[in-house]
Amino acid sequence: MKVTKTDLPKSQVELTVELSQEEFSPYIERGAESVSKEVKIEGFRPGKVPFDVLKSKIGEMTILEEAARIAINKTIDQVLLENVVDREPVGQPKVDITKLAPENPLEYKVVIAVLPEIELDDYKGLKLKPHTHAPVSDKDVEKIIDDLRESRVREVVVDREIKEGDKVTADIEMFLDNIPVEGGQGRGAAAIIGKDYIIPGFDKNLLGAKKGDTREFKLHYPENHHMKNLAGKMVEFTVKINEVYSRELPETNDEFAKAFGLNSATELKENIKKSLEEEKKQHEAQHMEIELLDKLLEKTRFGELPEMLVDHETHAMLDELEHQVAHQGAKFDDYLASIKKTRDQLLMDLFPDAIKRVKSALLVREIAIKEKITVSEKEIDEKVEQLLKQYKGYQKVEERVKSPDYRNYLKNTIANRKVIEKLTEWNVEK
Repeated sequence: MKVTKTDLPKSQVELTVELSQEEFSPYIERGAESVSKEVKIEGFRPGKVPFDVLKSKIGEMTILEEAARIAINKTIDQVLLENVVDREPVGQPKVDITKLAPENPLEYKVVIAVLPEIELDDYKGLKLKPHTHAPVSDKDVEKIIDDLRESRVREVVVDREIKEGDKVTADIEMFLDNIPVEGGQGRGAAAIIGKDYIIPGFDKNLLGAKKGDTREFKLHYPENHHMKNLAGKMVEFTVKINEVYSRELPETNDEFAKAFGLNSATELKENIKKSLEEEKKQHEAQHMEIELLDKLLEKTRFGELPEMLVDHETHAMLDELEHQVAHQGAKFDDYLASIKKTRDQLLMDLFPDAIKRVKSALLVREIAIKEKITVSEKEIDEKVEQLLKQYKGYQKVEERVKSPDYRNYLKNTIANRKVIEKLTEWNVEK
């Protein structure tokens, strides 16, 4: 078997593989046997049709194509193992048969992406200042408590004038110079009086109205408003009141705390404060990690990135964004319409950050190799056991956690965390 190796752009390797006529011959026999199992020929059992009879019935090229498939499946792993030794392959190889004819050698080409070459600079001793966060305030805690109270609010339809704290459902129409604003019409929109809705001042114009009333008023949009078509302009509103609700919020007492599995209001506040503190620490660590990796990326030289890696990361980022939008209760198509972009345009916008994420992952991987940072099977087992306890009874999650692919994912995740911890230790001042 003869193999010729050629380096291609964008971290790809092309291997031209030739099996001599003599080497290919046994695969032709196996190809004929395989095809004969699928062909009914009178007088012969499936898989036992003589070669010449089979060739006359279906043509020799059909046999050769099956023989080539078998030969490639049998030889490709060895070809890759022996000829792509200095760079790790990624993704699935692309295979094309380039020569196939009776009484001739078989030739096929394999193109596979490989990880790019990386030249690491010194990745220790950056002396970065640690990120610090403001302490959690009573106001921060009260904000969370208010949100919890809102989640358990009691709303009752009332037949009276709108007062502070009420909830209103209304049909809203917005105009600029008597022309309807695109996307500015809403049916059954809900607003809470006392909380800014659309823009400051909107809710105050509804005070004193009743069900069935219509209010017309104008509001000036701030110059820095996110809706650029309305920023700095006077917008006319027509609002028809559909329903008025009184809202009764629960008191923050021990009974309220018990609804969240805690014994007292004091314990609830302490729990919230502790959670917010932990959240701030996590954000602080994330910002520190981003700054650290940015500094190291500036000092690292990369070969060309495989297209498939960047493409995969770009689509992964789009999926993450789509999941976030759905989690907030919105439709992704509506989100795209609001930013006036197509899915493909958004992918292009994500492309630079995808490149950065791929480079960061490759950088961390390279440091793990150089520093011999590894993950033991015991560490993976402990994490799997922890997840199985956490998601006990969720069959689909349990099956995924136990799968080989997820174990490999955990291995990479734990290794990355170890590298980041080491990089922080080496580069961030105490």
